[in-house]
Order: sequence, then C-alpha cells, then structure tokens
Amino acid sequence: MNTIQVGNAPCSWGTLEFEGYDSNPIGYSQMLDELVETGYTATELGDWGFMPTEPERLRDEILSRNLVMLGAFVQMAFRNPDISAGKAQALKTAHLLAAAFPERKAYLILADDNATDPQRTLHAGRATDEMGLSPEEWQIFTRNVGEVARAVQGETGLPCLFHHHSAGFVETPAEIDRFLEMTDPALVNLVFDTGHYVFGAGAGASGDVVPALERLKERISYIHFKDCHPEIAERSRREKWDYLKALQQGVFCELGKGCVDFKGVVDWLRRRGYEGWVLVEQDVLPGMGSPKESAKRNREYLRSIGL
Repeated sequence: MNTIQVGNAPCSWGTLEFEGYDSNPIGYSQMLDELVETGYTATELGDWGFMPTEPERLRDEILSRNLVMLGAFVQMAFRNPDISAGKAQALKTAHLLAAAFPERKAYLILADDNATDPQRTLHAGRATDEMGLSPEEWQIFTRNVGEVARAVQGETGLPCLFHHHSAGFVETPAEIDRFLEMTDPALVNLVFDTGHYVFGAGAGASGDVVPALERLKERISYIHFKDCHPEIAERSRREKWDYLKALQQGVFCELGKGCVDFKGVVDWLRRRGYEGWVLVEQDVLPGMGSPKESAKRNREYLRSIGL
C-alpha cells in the first residue's frame, strides 16, 4: 500500500506571494474543485485571504472535498530586528489552522521575505557568499525564527518549518546548512523544496538532490516537489535575469520536464519510511497556460514513477 500521498498548492493555480503577480484569476472554490478532479488529496492555505479565514468555513471547504490541510506559508524579513508585524501574521495564521483542524497539527511554514531584497532578487540562482548575511545578521535572523516558532508552538501547538527559497537569504546549500546549524530542531525544521534547491545551488548543479536529502535528513520534515528547467536556469544566469523574470520564463517547469530526479527522491523517501504527503508546486503566472491541465500532467507524471 502506498503510504506517500500527493497534494498540490494554491500557487499552482496562480496565487503567488509576490506583489503584482497574484491577480487571483481563479478563486479558491474552483481551485479546490480542480485539485480534487486532477487527483490530489491535500493542499496548503495559500496567501492570507485567498481561502476563508473563518475556521468553520475553512474547515467545511476542505473536509467537504475529502482533502487535508497540510500547512500555511508565512514570510517575513527575519534579518530585521523588529519582526512584530510578521510575528503577528504568523500567529494569526497558526490560530486559524489550529482552530479549523484541531485533529491535525498542520505545519506553519516560515520563510524569508523572498524577492524583496534587490540584490538577492537580481542574483537568484547565482548568489555568491558575498551577497549573504553578515555574522550579526545571521544571529538576528535565526534568533527571530526561533522566537516566532516558539510563540507559534506555545500558543497553538503547531510545528514550525522553514522553507529555503530562491531570491531570499536562505537559498544556497551553504546558507541552508548554516541556517540549520544555528537553529534548534526542537523549534524548527526544514521543508525541502527540490526545485528551489537545484536553482539555488547555482551553475552546474545536478538534478540529483538525493545526496542533499541524505545530508539534511535529520532536519527534513516535509517535501515540496518542484522541477527546474536546466536550460532556462542557465539562460537566466547568463543573461542576468532577476528572479521574477526567471519565473515568467518557466524556470520552474512541470514535473518531469526539468532536471530533478523525482524517481530518486521517491525511492529515497520510501527507504526512509516516509509516510505522509509530498506537495506539488508548479508556479503558474497569468498567461502561462491552464493550471488545471498543468496539475493533471504533473499528477500523471507522478503516477508514472509510482506515486
């Protein structure tokens, strides 16, 4: 019996967290219906306000479709000394999930405020060590992550994870390693995103992410399935695109059309005895085609490799 199940994210229907790129052409009801129709069994919350923010209504929308709510993504500038607004948003989101789904501890997924720092946005996929946080900023960043995670766990009991992400300050393999070295596994662990890892690793990176999974295995709690198109990634580096142009050009392509070795990832998960969900993320911007058809092709690809 297959113990790995497959969910899909609102970003696959065009709800992205970047200002000016989220026109919400598809409402949550249509998105959830199409998610079920294309063969997925779980999702995440998406941007605050995309789905209902009243616990009973949110619960009804999810459970009436026999879906599972896996978590919610909250980003903030952890490098800044004052994170009060971001912390409040994280707690508000966590309280919604805890109230709507008390029988399941959904993940509160924290992230940097990706694509807001001009240098990191311009150099996504080709960041150098010199573009990273200073030692003092690393201390502030990781201390703030711990503070938010501690507050979320204390008030709601939900586990916190961190999402490494292109165009943020935890993007490269070295930055992921340093983040994990400086944070407490009792407070926060990792969402491993296959596509962001490959793109963030820079020129010449292999689509074989299994060595990274093995290296980070003690801190990985959950996994996002995203592919990365190697030719588009290389062109983005060569022509010095910023992150949003790389997205528009399809650097994160449909599963099986890029370089990520998903069969190897699935085999690794099974060897580890992983039980639960993997979440497909196929960033779809306006004009990039039909989200439903893309979701269908992604699901068919995963079935072809045994999921």
